[in-house]
Amino acid sequence: MKSLSYLLLSVFVLFLLSCETVPVTGRTQLSLVPAGTVNSMSFDNYKQFLTSHKLSTDEVKGAQVKRVGLKIQKAVEAYFARLNQSSHLSGYQWEFNLVDSPEVNAWCMPGGKVVVYTGILPVAQNDTGLAVVMGHEIAHAVANHGNERMSQSLLVDMGGKALSEVLVSQPSVAQTLFLKSYGMGAQVGFLLPYSRLHESEADHLGLIFMSMAGYDPNEAVAFWERMARGKKVAGGQPDFMSTHPADATRIADLKKLVPEAMQYYRR
Repeated sequence: MKSLSYLLLSVFVLFLLSCETVPVTGRTQLSLVPAGTVNSMSFDNYKQFLTSHKLSTDEVKGAQVKRVGLKIQKAVEAYFARLNQSSHLSGYQWEFNLVDSPEVNAWCMPGGKVVVYTGILPVAQNDTGLAVVMGHEIAHAVANHGNERMSQSLLVDMGGKALSEVLVSQPSVAQTLFLKSYGMGAQVGFLLPYSRLHESEADHLGLIFMSMAGYDPNEAVAFWERMARGKKVAGGQPDFMSTHPADATRIADLKKLVPEAMQYYRR
């Protein structure tokens, strides 16, 4: 009984010492994994992904992804500078690539590594629609949602072991844990969907980022409505929606968030 009490106390202390605050929402989240370790794993996996997938040769569409991505990047940097928290982005090496694939999907890994699939461009329709997608995915990364999921797994499944220890003793387990926590698309086979709490935070923060980048946040509602219609027409669920549930509740919540985002909007 005494050993159990010590264990519970240790876990509690570890939790208190390993908490961070999510931007905008102010929610406290568990963060056991150093950003430098996460970024290093992210860069390695991103490089490997790009070598095994075909990049789009469409120069116009590729330029569109980089153009919108760069604007969102500058907005993110400006947002954290405004809060005197530029260190939050320390170690970021932004990169925006368009992958030639019919998948209706996009994602952002830690350190600013972004991939957009050509299959989502018809739904995005234009730069503003693409800004909705990229703003949302980048928001997941800067809000450290993947780190939070990895930290929870380390605490629950690995007994609170440090990732550095798992990397040395069980490198394959660490790699699997990383892919499960961050995912790089449905092709990894076990991509975990973000929770509704994470989705809500990414919607909220993403709206602010796209607004600061000069894109009308009202278009976020129209984008998710198109995604919902596409789901019905296709008779299935695109990969993007399998991890980003779009429904009437979400669209209603976005409408409530738009007025706040408009305060950041600069044409």
